[in-house]
Amino acid sequence: MAEGKVLVTGSSGHLGEALVRSLRAQGREVLGLDVLDSPFTSRVGSIADHSVVKDCIQGAESVLHTATLHKPHVGTHDRPAFIETNVIGTTVLLEEAVAAGVTRFVFTSTTSAFGRALVPLPGSPAAWITEDVAPIPRNIYGVTKTAAEDLCELVARDQSLPVVVLRTSRFFPETDDNSEITPTFVDENIKANEYLYRRVDIEDVVSAHLLAEDRAPALGFAKYVISATSPFAREDAAELVRDAPAVVRRLFPDQAVEYARRGWKMFPRIDRVYDNTRARSELGWAPHYDFRCVLDYLKSDQDPRSPLARTIGAKGYHAVTMGPYTVR
Repeated sequence: MAEGKVLVTGSSGHLGEALVRSLRAQGREVLGLDVLDSPFTSRVGSIADHSVVKDCIQGAESVLHTATLHKPHVGTHDRPAFIETNVIGTTVLLEEAVAAGVTRFVFTSTTSAFGRALVPLPGSPAAWITEDVAPIPRNIYGVTKTAAEDLCELVARDQSLPVVVLRTSRFFPETDDNSEITPTFVDENIKANEYLYRRVDIEDVVSAHLLAEDRAPALGFAKYVISATSPFAREDAAELVRDAPAVVRRLFPDQAVEYARRGWKMFPRIDRVYDNTRARSELGWAPHYDFRCVLDYLKSDQDPRSPLARTIGAKGYHAVTMGPYTVR
């Protein structure tokens, strides 16, 4: 079990704050690094700055690397900015981790890295997404995250730095930016539906990171999909793209009544399913928040989010008005 100092990058963000909060609660020594100041940031600086990283990483046993430019920044930051943060910044952290004798490195990636591989061809079943699916990035965000993953594997194998890559699905609370569904679905309805195939609660994301930190030395290098456990099986994939509500009704007979009570509806089709089997098997990860859990909370008129998710709330990704991802 890891017990030493932890460097958390991106400590002012959603996951960074969640990790710092959780590690502090365990009595761990934590140094938070971010370009933005916050109560969870110990040092303001760039992960692409060798001198800053060298200073912060001294004495650290572990690095939990969440800092990144995200998909919402694609419209506001140019490609060199993405390369500097997501690729060069990750390279600097890996190099300084090796130099400092770090024994555990966890890199937060994203299921967005799969890109065009997430969308099935017309007439095909829903895409079944495991760690073995080859990414086909659709934008600079995906390109730089997959490049950073490759750098993690390169350094892990060449320098014997234990690295675990976690491809996380959606855990942010901000309003969805998909113009095809936001006009006809309320936000809470969208997020509940997503627990079937592409969403995860931040409390479960934190537990995956801490398990990855613990298991990294034994794993050497590993990569996992981190998403709520889907109720679907591979044999459901064809029907999901034709009639997702029918599949959901069969698996959850109480869903239709609860959704009707709320005036909600199920998506007509589901085109992908994130499969977390390998993370559950190899990490011993046991995510609590899935669609069954969310539906039970809704039926009892409780907030389906974890206490940690409610505490952190929405942060947005831009400090000025930029649409659904703006700080409120």
